[in-house]
Amino acid sequence: MWHREDYLLGLITNGPSRAQWQKVDRLGLRKYFDCVLVSGDFPWEKPDQNIFLEACKILNVEPRMCIMVGDKLETDIKGGKEAELGGTVWIPFQKDMESSDLPDFTIDKVTELPEVLPNSPKLKRPAHTSGINC
Repeated sequence: MWHREDYLLGLITNGPSRAQWQKVDRLGLRKYFDCVLVSGDFPWEKPDQNIFLEACKILNVEPRMCIMVGDKLETDIKGGKEAELGGTVWIPFQKDMESSDLPDFTIDKVTELPEVLPNSPKLKRPAHTSGINC
């Protein structure tokens, strides 16, 4: 069974720093994530693999142990694949499969995510990272 506390969660959002942080704060998202990265704070944005690798580094996990969940093939899924993450999950607003960057999984809503998450203990949150913040 999937439990939030079993996984580290990161949020990567593209856009100007101030505007994106205002959105994150207005929506109260920080409390749901172990790490939030805004592309405006870095020299790269999605789909550049470096922003995904930076999230892995901050969370102290290997890229192959991460799954990218996103709604855009051209930035989220492409970037996750280029960063060689363990998997990609697409939750499309509309299904437009005309892309070479097809996801490993496609689901219709975020509540279906537990069905595609690995249950292997080695893919779950390492005990030593429970207090990580970024």
